[in-house]
Amino acid sequence: MKIVTRDSEGRTNGYLIPVWNILTDLCSAPDQVYVTAIAPHSMKGPHLHHVRRGLFCCIFGNVKIVTRMGDSYVEHWTGEGYNHALILVPAGMPAAIYNDGDIEALVLNLPRPAWSADNPDEWPVADWTYGQEAVHETIR
Repeated sequence: MKIVTRDSEGRTNGYLIPVWNILTDLCSAPDQVYVTAIAPHSMKGPHLHHVRRGLFCCIFGNVKIVTRMGDSYVEHWTGEGYNHALILVPAGMPAAIYNDGDIEALVLNLPRPAWSADNPDEWPVADWTYGQEAVHETIR
């Protein structure tokens, strides 16, 4: 959700985008926060983590996060055109991030647990066929 900010005289001077608040405790506190950039008309992934969950919010541009459960794919949208929605990808669920736009997209990831070189929790995703068949559900 974008919140307009104002100066001391009430003039609009920008906005803020809440990403995580301990008072709402959405899916528990992140262990790490980082920004990933996705080039125009590009995809990152698919990724699979057995232990780590991802919590994503596109802060510049718009992206589609596609998750797979069994043989079904679900599209989740986040970004400027989608009120910067938070998208949760649970551990064990393969996912890919698509930037179909003409500008670079910036996405915050708030994973838990944090990435570690000692335990990268990166697993191959077999038979990812999104884009080769109809999408079963879209969440906006």
